[in-house]
Amino acid sequence: MAILEVNSIRKSFGSVEVLKNISFTMEKGEVVSIIGSSGSGKTTLLRCLNFLERPDGGSIKVHGETVFDAGDPATQRESEVRRKRLHFGLVFQSFNLFPQYTALKNVMLAGELLAKERPDYRANKKAIVAQIEEEAKALLDQVGLSHRMMNYPWQLSGGQQQRVAIARALALKPDILCFDEPTSALDPELTGEVLRVIRSLKSDDRTMIIVTHEMGFARDVSDQVIFMDGGVIVEKGHPMELMNNPKEERTKQFLSRLGQNNA
Repeated sequence: MAILEVNSIRKSFGSVEVLKNISFTMEKGEVVSIIGSSGSGKTTLLRCLNFLERPDGGSIKVHGETVFDAGDPATQRESEVRRKRLHFGLVFQSFNLFPQYTALKNVMLAGELLAKERPDYRANKKAIVAQIEEEAKALLDQVGLSHRMMNYPWQLSGGQQQRVAIARALALKPDILCFDEPTSALDPELTGEVLRVIRSLKSDDRTMIIVTHEMGFARDVSDQVIFMDGGVIVEKGHPMELMNNPKEERTKQFLSRLGQNNA
């Protein structure tokens, strides 16, 4: 059974139709890269998957469970949306760290907020928070920042801040980890350190959706590449096949433009 089934997702902002019947599936441990020009709908798709935007049509299933159906109001209740959002961890283009908190606290914060909803929180607060802290420390170590956990965001480089953001997304143990152009806000020399962390997550068999403009990276780490243009999926397939022998003219033109820009 597919871990994720996206069926005919549609989204408009006013009269502008941004997503037009988007459908795809993913298996557990699969890495899907989404490529396309600015304005093609890539970020909106991620925001719909994370319920930061509500689709106008279609459905989303995780592990066979319908987590959103535009025709079923019961799947759209705010209490349900908050719970179902936990299926997806999102790493934004900008780091979105809380400047008043250390790296460690940034990673712990969501877990602490969720823990407060547990019926045993008051009775076991100290032990629960200690466990959340240990897990956060382990995640910062995983992204190579155990030595910077007590630093504030302004004391960290852009690459380090983005690695904290990755650890924060991992802290809630999402089924699917989503990246929205995770290196676009970084200088070229800092891009590599973030991409290395994402590569390591693939080695850990993480299920990931990566919106990226790093074509070489997408080719190397992806099991499937999706090319979007004008709010539709124009073509999808294995990275080597899609990038070396695209079938659709729009895909060929996009890849050709990239080649010219990188020449």
